[in-house]
Amino acid sequence: MFTRAAGSRQAGVLANPAAFLTRIARNLLIDRARRRHANNVILFPLDEARDEVVQPEQDMAIQASDLQRAYEQAIDRLPEKTRRVFLMSRVENLTYRQISKELGITVATVEYHMMRAIAFVATLMEAHR
Repeated sequence: MFTRAAGSRQAGVLANPAAFLTRIARNLLIDRARRRHANNVILFPLDEARDEVVQPEQDMAIQASDLQRAYEQAIDRLPEKTRRVFLMSRVENLTYRQISKELGITVATVEYHMMRAIAFVATLMEAHR
């Protein structure tokens, strides 16, 4: 596939190289399916509408939405007090001292909950990738 792409006259002037490579891969699959069909072997049905190239912007939007959902699910899984401290810091932009006063806990306890929340969320986000 990459040999075909590199040998193309269009390779240096492509507006969307990813779509070009996807199209080459799709064409190779079609050629392969035609050869198999000639031998009465069908691997998969071809569906033009389903196999259309997804625009990079759409793909990024889908990925961003998936990451946002995973992030929110990770926060929802935090223990209640840890989640509350985390949200007060990250959403309400309160300082650790303000959080400690509002919740009646020490700044060290706020730090503990924040470290716990950040580590937990980071682990789940890494697993999501």
